[in-house]
Amino acid sequence: MTRDNVVADAPGIAVFTRGNDYGVKKSVEFLGKDAMRPGDVFILNYPYWSSAHTLDPLVFAPVHAKDELIGFASCRIHVMDLKQKNPGYVLDSTDAYQEGIVFPASRLYAEGKPNDDVLNLIRFNSRLPKHTIGDIQAQVSACMTGVKRMQEVAEKYGTEQLIQAMADINEHGERLARLALQKLPKGTWYAEDFMDSDGIDLDKPVKMACEVTITDDEMIVDWSPSDRDVPGPINLPPGQTEAVSSLIFKSITTPDSPVVAGNFAPMRVVTEEGSVMHAVHPMPTFTLWTGLLAGEVILKALAQGMPDRIPASSGGDVSSMMGLGTNPRTGEPWVEATNEAVGFGGHAGGDGEDGIMHLSEPGCRNNPVEVLEQKAPLFIESYGYAPDTAGAGKHRGGVGVARHYRFEADSTGICLVYKTKSRPYGLQGGADAEPAKIVLDQDTPDERITGGGTYPRPAGTTLNNVTGGGGGYGDPLERDPALVREDVIDGFISISNAAKAYGVIITDDLLVDEEATASARDELRDASTVSE
Repeated sequence: MTRDNVVADAPGIAVFTRGNDYGVKKSVEFLGKDAMRPGDVFILNYPYWSSAHTLDPLVFAPVHAKDELIGFASCRIHVMDLKQKNPGYVLDSTDAYQEGIVFPASRLYAEGKPNDDVLNLIRFNSRLPKHTIGDIQAQVSACMTGVKRMQEVAEKYGTEQLIQAMADINEHGERLARLALQKLPKGTWYAEDFMDSDGIDLDKPVKMACEVTITDDEMIVDWSPSDRDVPGPINLPPGQTEAVSSLIFKSITTPDSPVVAGNFAPMRVVTEEGSVMHAVHPMPTFTLWTGLLAGEVILKALAQGMPDRIPASSGGDVSSMMGLGTNPRTGEPWVEATNEAVGFGGHAGGDGEDGIMHLSEPGCRNNPVEVLEQKAPLFIESYGYAPDTAGAGKHRGGVGVARHYRFEADSTGICLVYKTKSRPYGLQGGADAEPAKIVLDQDTPDERITGGGTYPRPAGTTLNNVTGGGGGYGDPLERDPALVREDVIDGFISISNAAKAYGVIITDDLLVDEEATASARDELRDASTVSE
């Protein structure tokens, strides 16, 4: 960063890194630039400033060249534990004081020397101190590497030239964004979608709603219609609301160029303080899934004005399962989590991708079976694509995945899944897809289908994490029967669903019965006409 604005950004999780400059700016407001000395390293996890929850601390360091502050190096990660009220993840906090120890731009290092007061606070307030301190020290190392590299560039080319170059980079990024904006359709569109609950009132969906306006000069994303006074921890810090809005804006304007602050100069985000999209102290913010789901609400609005450019909904969730307990092999606490892939929506150019990471967290891990089984008392009974989860269409959606866990020791499964009640939407006549679901004790008398939550898992019990498919695009009856046959052969669609959703009759030897298919499609068209 320079002058608090992003000039270089690592690829990965945009809703993480895009909030970094917001956090640095808030820290500068709080401390003042004169308080930031060479060799200082700061930690910030006050959610309303840092753009994330308490376990996603922002570590940053000022960059000085010949005693002049010319920028900042920053790094954000998710750490294991900072004294939040529950180990692993908090799904039901009702205020900020339940969500962990807070550092409001506190020095980890002062002029190059470790600040043991702060490091010991972390060490003595974490259930997993070695992991947590190790991760934070890795952030420090990353920041100091950034400081060193930036100083080397200033030494080689001169401070004035570096500052001017960084300003030019941002100006160029803004010009690219404005040129792209002028080519987009103009108008105002509204969309809404719902999260299953806030974690407190489990029967009450929470509305995320936005009005998107595109003019020649700017794109305005107005989140004011979203729900207010949400008691559970799904409220978003304003920096993350800006971050997820920025992700979508960049995807439709300058997707092929590096991220710089100038890219977002033509975008304006409007929020209402106290709403689910703009948390204020002491509103709980721990479960940040709103920021993962909100991007597709913007896309849903934009699809009304540019359906040829916007895909149908993806599976719509990151569908994370976090297991924790005591590992009988070591006698020590264990915490392991993995985010599952989803199906992407069909689009004007073709089918949605099958089983890839959700657009909000494309840089997230998809932990291999062998790694999970080696590190935790887990056995993965099966892992693969989930048939019949995709929405039908001329261009079908992608299928989701299913990972079936068996717990080898008494454990807890924390399922971070917030879109199981509303279906991923199709476009242009495409069908909606199947949403995510959690299946407990599958194929036993105790089988239960549910959504996100915290579930005790005694040794020998199972949990199947099934992710959502992508919505379909276009009339399913216009899909080439040969493509439907291929999907059946690949295991994406069952023979029965090929007939039901596409009117394609597949024989037992996996051939298309053309005569029966023509008849079945005529019947489906007639039934559709009657229903209209």
